[in-house]
Amino acid sequence: MRYIEKNRTAYFLLILANMVWGGNFVLGRVGAEFFPPITFSLFRWTVAFLLLTPFMFRPFLYDFKVLWSHKWIVLLLSVTGIAGYNTIIYFSLHYTTSINASIVNSTTPLFIAVLSFLMLKERLSFVQVTGIALSVIGIVFILSKGSMTTLASFSFNTGDLFVLVAVIFWSIYSIITKKYSTILPPFTTLYTTSFIGVIILFPLSLLEIRQPGVSVIFNPASFLILGYVGLFASIVAFLSWNTGMAKIGAAKSGIFINLLPVFAALFATVFTKETLMWYQITGGFIVISGVILSSKKSRTANKGTKSKASA
Repeated sequence: MRYIEKNRTAYFLLILANMVWGGNFVLGRVGAEFFPPITFSLFRWTVAFLLLTPFMFRPFLYDFKVLWSHKWIVLLLSVTGIAGYNTIIYFSLHYTTSINASIVNSTTPLFIAVLSFLMLKERLSFVQVTGIALSVIGIVFILSKGSMTTLASFSFNTGDLFVLVAVIFWSIYSIITKKYSTILPPFTTLYTTSFIGVIILFPLSLLEIRQPGVSVIFNPASFLILGYVGLFASIVAFLSWNTGMAKIGAAKSGIFINLLPVFAALFATVFTKETLMWYQITGGFIVISGVILSSKKSRTANKGTKSKASA
């Protein structure tokens, strides 16, 4: 109980981040009607960078030495969390629903666990492996729309598969963020990575909009979408997530990603014409069950480790 009260702010920030990102999945789906994916991501981070500049430029100069001494880590964060993840998500939303994308995205904690094993040599318990396997079953169920015929013919939704690629990018971003959370200042790191992300995306956007049939539409609706993704999804949510994760750790924070599809499904059914399908509910339940199973074991193991350390 004391632990919950102590970390109440962190929990609030993690919930807030996923609520905002749930809206981002829905608006990302709507925004696909106005912007191609790379250009959409470019506009999003340009808005975020411009909004941050009046507040972050002087702190950036103060933190420049630290940021420069870890320039390759900052670049990796820019590629994975800023340019990579968001662009791939927006690309996937041209081919799949926001509900599907958000449910598949909820496998992030499992990818974090696997990549932690591969990159950080953290051991996976039997229950964690079981949880991962269970969630993979849930993903396959969603991708196949609950049809053995679809599964046998491998006719999966391209957008859902791209979400899985985006999840890998985000998992790498989360692991690196946690590892360097006590070294890299969160605000100026976000400011710097947003700028680098814009530099990476700009030439790619130029190539994109020159393709036949690709257009960019500016109207009141598209400007409101850019305002939301630039301010809330890019600044408020990222700072909330990074701050909350730094307080309670990547593994425990990962479980909160399960709230993202809940918010996305709620927003999608209220504000768009999307319908929550039976296979999405069933598959989502399987995925979340696997994540909860893995996370419960993680918490138990942590308690055991603490007890041994204090003995």
